[in-house]
Amino acid sequence: SSTAPEPPDYLNEKELHIFNKVKGELEPVRLEVQDISGGCGSMYAIEIESPKFAGLSVIKQHKLVNTVLAEEIKGWHGVRLKTKAA
Repeated sequence: SSTAPEPPDYLNEKELHIFNKVKGELEPVRLEVQDISGGCGSMYAIEIESPKFAGLSVIKQHKLVNTVLAEEIKGWHGVRLKTKAA
């Protein structure tokens, strides 16, 4: 749909992978992915606004994101998540 966010040009390969995976699974209306580890890919800040979060508690929203990114998260030191129902 035309409301799906497009990845910004400045994303690196890993950020783009996360962006596209989240976009495909959670159909967000707003999505930001940022490597906050200085480029080594061990810590990410991710902001997602998605209609799929409607009616879910923040904990359940985060669990949903963690499920989508389970493989990726295994290799990270941490993730800073902000989620919101659209």
